[in-house]
Amino acid sequence: MPPAITSRAALIGGSAALVVLAVVAALLALLPSAQGSERRAVPPVRHVFVVNIENKDYDRTWGSDPGSPYLARTLRKQGVLLKDYYGTAHHSLGNYLAQISGQGPDQSIQDDCSYFTNFQWTGHTLSPGQYVADPGGSGGCVFPKETPTLAGQLDAAGYSWRGYMEDMGTSCRHPKVGTKDQMQQAQPDEQYATRHNPFMYFHSIIDRPKYCASHVVDLSRLTHDLGHVSRTRNLTYITPDLCSDGHDAPCADGRPGGFKSINAWMKKWIPQILASPAFQEDGLLVITADESDGVDSDSSACCGEGPGPNASQPGISGLGGGKVGALVISPFTEPGTTTTTAYNHYSLLASIEDAFGLEHLGYASAGDLPRFGSDIYSK
Repeated sequence: MPPAITSRAALIGGSAALVVLAVVAALLALLPSAQGSERRAVPPVRHVFVVNIENKDYDRTWGSDPGSPYLARTLRKQGVLLKDYYGTAHHSLGNYLAQISGQGPDQSIQDDCSYFTNFQWTGHTLSPGQYVADPGGSGGCVFPKETPTLAGQLDAAGYSWRGYMEDMGTSCRHPKVGTKDQMQQAQPDEQYATRHNPFMYFHSIIDRPKYCASHVVDLSRLTHDLGHVSRTRNLTYITPDLCSDGHDAPCADGRPGGFKSINAWMKKWIPQILASPAFQEDGLLVITADESDGVDSDSSACCGEGPGPNASQPGISGLGGGKVGALVISPFTEPGTTTTTAYNHYSLLASIEDAFGLEHLGYASAGDLPRFGSDIYSK
């Protein structure tokens, strides 16, 4: 009898062990691979700062003879240079929209929304999370309230955000829907461009005037907000004006524009960000360009993104915005380092969402999209 008892105990023990192994295997299947986990390890970043300059390809910005030495040399020494970072569209607007929504461009967006018209949504979406426009029209550019945004995600999760637009003056400034955008060209007394302010293209934001006015403000408000952690938003999204971002040269107000004005702007504003209590505590600063110099110079892409279901010129304007590079500075990065991992604006959106534990929107949800990991976060 003892052998029979021993055999039964062994069987019971063996069955229990198999159950435990099966449970462990199931749990492990839910986790990312060791490689993916390492790549996507995210430190406790709680204050993200994003700055875009305009129409500058990688070599002109980060090459051996940079136009902005403060950016390419002084700041470069303080962070990680992303040597293979790409824009996602031509022209400007599609890149800004990619950074906060993951939506690809349609014809109106490719034309920088010269007429501020509603996106002609069919009521359908295509994977990955792309809103489909009426194929019979130009598409439009002001997305319906149903379109998810990074701003809405942050609100829902209890985080704060604010867009700072240089030379905007009045908060939440945009054309009336259905009219021509009169802010396409700079004037001597104001050089704000709606198309460089992506928050204005979502009804979920602009249809709430008080909410919009408290979240999308003139750049002059930034200094005050940086003064204390409690006033610094979890996402600080900054757009210089048409001169300071290097778009114009010379500028309508007599400044030189191009890299000279970029250099002057960076020397004024970036030290304020880096010295702020919020940045020093748990900040992440990303400086990049919306796109390369032009469609003819570089329309290359990375990371397998598609042009989107609404792009009218997928081989030229919809697929990629060219190689622009990016600089990431943070207490969690190693100064003076580089990474050759290929990233783009959708990667930036996904990486911001990772920092705050949010789901990925649009093309940021592509399963094989590179996201900031141990090649950037080294501390």
